[in-house]
Amino acid sequence: MTNSNNKEGLSLLIIYTCTILTLCTLYAVQPIQPLFEREFSLSRFEAVIFTTVIMLPLGFAPIFYGYILETFSSKHFLKNAVLWLGLLELLFALSNTYPLLLAIRGLQGLLIPAVLTSLMSYISFITPKDKVQQAIGYYIGATILGGFLGRLLSGILSDLFGWRVFFVLLGICLIAMFWCLESLSEELKVDFVKPKFSQVMGVLNNKIFFNIYMMMFGIFFVFQAILNFLPFQLQSLGQSIGYGKVGMMYAGYIIGFIISIRIFWLIRFFGSETKTIVIGIFTYLVGIQIFHISDYGVMFGGMFVLCAGFFIIHSVASGLISKLAHKNRAISNGLYLSFYYAGGTLGTFAPGVFFEYLGWHMFLILLSLLVFSTLFFTYRLKKLL
Repeated sequence: MTNSNNKEGLSLLIIYTCTILTLCTLYAVQPIQPLFEREFSLSRFEAVIFTTVIMLPLGFAPIFYGYILETFSSKHFLKNAVLWLGLLELLFALSNTYPLLLAIRGLQGLLIPAVLTSLMSYISFITPKDKVQQAIGYYIGATILGGFLGRLLSGILSDLFGWRVFFVLLGICLIAMFWCLESLSEELKVDFVKPKFSQVMGVLNNKIFFNIYMMMFGIFFVFQAILNFLPFQLQSLGQSIGYGKVGMMYAGYIIGFIISIRIFWLIRFFGSETKTIVIGIFTYLVGIQIFHISDYGVMFGGMFVLCAGFFIIHSVASGLISKLAHKNRAISNGLYLSFYYAGGTLGTFAPGVFFEYLGWHMFLILLSLLVFSTLFFTYRLKKLL
């Protein structure tokens, strides 16, 4: 029994470490995009596309990857996908042309959704049923930690040694993970969604789900817009703000883990899911307004408020989908992720027009109006529940 528990613990440790490294890959470029803008003489639009191109597959992955990947051995695919992530990271560090850098990010974006889905499936497979919810909670924590560490370490190491060193180290860690994953001896069927068109339309015709999807499209659109253009604004505040300090700005992200494990307490405290979402939206709006103050310390605190609001909304909304989806649960959750990441992907570049031509403050005002408009979907949701 002890050996079994030890093996389970080791497997989970490997899975969580792999999750952290994968999320590092996804977000590491974000705080140093202004560096790429200068080093490769890019336009701001070209620089922010580094995040857009790697997030793009996440928008359609939950719906279409089931058809693409159903013929692969789960363990074989997972190991090789992680290996390729590592090799591409090394190639990224050695590249000197923008088209090649962008192509590498695009290829990594195709691999990341399948890696994360495989890791989640392994957690559900190797964990006893009474511990699955806790194990998934730790997985969510690993994604949040990975997103923060990727941004922080890429910023710090870029200041100290130049931007290439972090990506070399990350590539080596991912390649090492290829061998660590060998200890996942069990073979399993990865639970990719393979929906029929009629099933997708059936879920979209559900007014409760549709309002949640549209709300989260707008909410994550704004979240990624602020996170993606914030490094450029911070750089404009003065030369004293290095990339390490830009990376540290994302520390507020970690509050998401605390909220995700305490969300049921918050729902009970505020009285209902819709009331909790409304509180989250107004917290989110307050967080956005704090970024009008051009001071690093104030903006650092504002990030905690912004992230608190965002993760309250996200945790309640995703929980509502799981709670209400009595049939077609996988499709309902898959569509949630598709709307969520489609909004986030669009948010990484589309608002750049306003940032470029109208400035930071008007950029924040327009994003605030978009967040405020999501109250319409919350109001409709309240009437339907």
